[in-house]
Amino acid sequence: MNRTNQSTIIKEAINSYLDKGVTDKQDIYTKVVDELGVPRPTVRRVARDLRTELLQKIQILQSDMPKATTPEEDE
Repeated sequence: MNRTNQSTIIKEAINSYLDKGVTDKQDIYTKVVDELGVPRPTVRRVARDLRTELLQKIQILQSDMPKATTPEEDE
């Protein structure tokens, strides 16, 4: 399994556990390691990459939000 494909599979597994309501990071790592048989450091690296990607998307979405004005600023 090449690295890109492995990363995609690990990301899908992490997202699957998040969608199922698993909230403990260590529990997610353990389940992914057990399910896929990949080393824990690999799962941690991919989780870091996933966090970075999601944070970048959040920043993009937040940057498009107009600034809310307070009544004091309007006066």
